[in-house]
Amino acid sequence: MFGIDRRLVQNFDWMLLGLIALLACMGIVNLYSATTAVGDPLSDEVRRQLLSLGLGTAAALAVATIDYRHFERLAMPAYFLAIALLVLTLVIAPVTRGSQSWLFGGRFQPSELAKVAIVLAVSRYFLRNPPGETRRLRDLFWPVLIVAIPVGLIVAQRDLGVALLTLLIGSTYFALVRIPWKVWVGIAALGVAALAALWTFGLADYQKERILAVVDPGRDPLASGYQVNQSRIAIGSGGLMGTGYREGTQTQLRFLPTQHTDFAFSVVAEEWGFLGSAAVLTLYGTLLLWGLVVARSSKDEFGALLAIGVVGCLFWPAALNVGMVLGVAPVIGVPLPLFSYGGSALVTTLALTGVLLNVSMRRYVF
Repeated sequence: MFGIDRRLVQNFDWMLLGLIALLACMGIVNLYSATTAVGDPLSDEVRRQLLSLGLGTAAALAVATIDYRHFERLAMPAYFLAIALLVLTLVIAPVTRGSQSWLFGGRFQPSELAKVAIVLAVSRYFLRNPPGETRRLRDLFWPVLIVAIPVGLIVAQRDLGVALLTLLIGSTYFALVRIPWKVWVGIAALGVAALAALWTFGLADYQKERILAVVDPGRDPLASGYQVNQSRIAIGSGGLMGTGYREGTQTQLRFLPTQHTDFAFSVVAEEWGFLGSAAVLTLYGTLLLWGLVVARSSKDEFGALLAIGVVGCLFWPAALNVGMVLGVAPVIGVPLPLFSYGGSALVTTLALTGVLLNVSMRRYVF
């Protein structure tokens, strides 16, 4: 299972490593500005993020070392472990800020492991049942069930933002199937009905206010619309070139709520302006496209499926987070990968990028 082949070193994907390292380092620099006052030593958030960065790097290297073909037989044990931890969270975890989603004193979020487990389990299913041969809706029963069980448990934890993100990650694979478009129209209609039922019976008042704030941020500027309004002020004050590193008033005067977690990109926009924001988004776009190149050039179906799943794990949170910051998506607590503060999320993201490195290195080995 373990071992280093000389060909792996020769074919190491330095481009992919460089993109990951650059984004992670920029995230640390951004976090320093968002959490450390001028003249103060490193904040606790920066110290913990550096520790998580080290752990995540070790996890990525370990994942990249193991031949990814072994992950097929580890997929279901990992999946059942994730389900068990989600159930355990519902039993013993305290309610924190309205949700019940953290174990070990807020140090570990099992839903992060669930994302990895879904990628492994759905990749295993479609390896044995190729998506190109999936033409009937009933053929999706098992992959839908694989995704639905952890999503349902996360919903039970009252963490609807993470549940939506997990659902979107799992749905990434459904773009590969060849089910007729008329069937998808029917599914969309059912989805609209489900959303209407969720709005009527499932959402708390504060969650409805967050969604309505997207349509009209001025309806409650001191409560549900406050974060989005302050984010837009930060983005606007950044202009084309930005106010300068650690010179943003919204950031340094702490007008911007959760600026080190959900609204980390607002700090980028204020301090580095449109050009800096565009540069960061270009790096993300390049990373995602490179992940698709890795999937396309994989020598086997399982490697391609894993790479597509990892791209989904990077794309969906980035898209939702930037949408939140710009005020075109509801504030649902989704961090920006490699940028936002959060130990579990950073370690998980780096471990997933280790999967991409794994698939990429072995393109020329077998």
